[in-house]
Amino acid sequence: MKRANVRPKPAAKTSVGLRTVAVFEAAKGGIILLLGCGVLDLIHKNLDAIAERLAEVLRVNPDGKLSNLFVKLASHATDRLLWMLAIGALVYAAVRSVEAYGLWREREWAQWFALLSTALYLPPELYWLLRHPTWLKCGALITNIAVLLFMLILRVKAVRHQQSSLERIA
Repeated sequence: MKRANVRPKPAAKTSVGLRTVAVFEAAKGGIILLLGCGVLDLIHKNLDAIAERLAEVLRVNPDGKLSNLFVKLASHATDRLLWMLAIGALVYAAVRSVEAYGLWREREWAQWFALLSTALYLPPELYWLLRHPTWLKCGALITNIAVLLFMLILRVKAVRHQQSSLERIA
């Protein structure tokens, strides 16, 4: 007699898809963690000088919008704000890492989490793309739509499989 609570082994395509999304999520977490470490390095530094140097390195117009943005952000930044940004980056990286672990191990909770968190990204990404379109924003939106559709299809198939298993038992 078959037990109803035994999880079926996912197909090879599903495993590859889940592991691809897991690597993607881990990479996002890793990048944000590195940025958070960079923010920590800015504490107790002359941010105005760093903003000016960044504008020089990027070869932007010293009187342009981008260099003015750097200077404005530097003038408003405090050590407390930098600590908050670094802690936020750490939390975000931890959440992405846990999600990546769960997806790699093919856990149902991680699939639901990926589905919901990806769905939450889409409205702001669409807004930003429509407001100021760039190829990077378009790529991010397309990638997240692909992840959302993959997770949605995966969850719908799992629910259907679970229902058919319950019908066979009854």
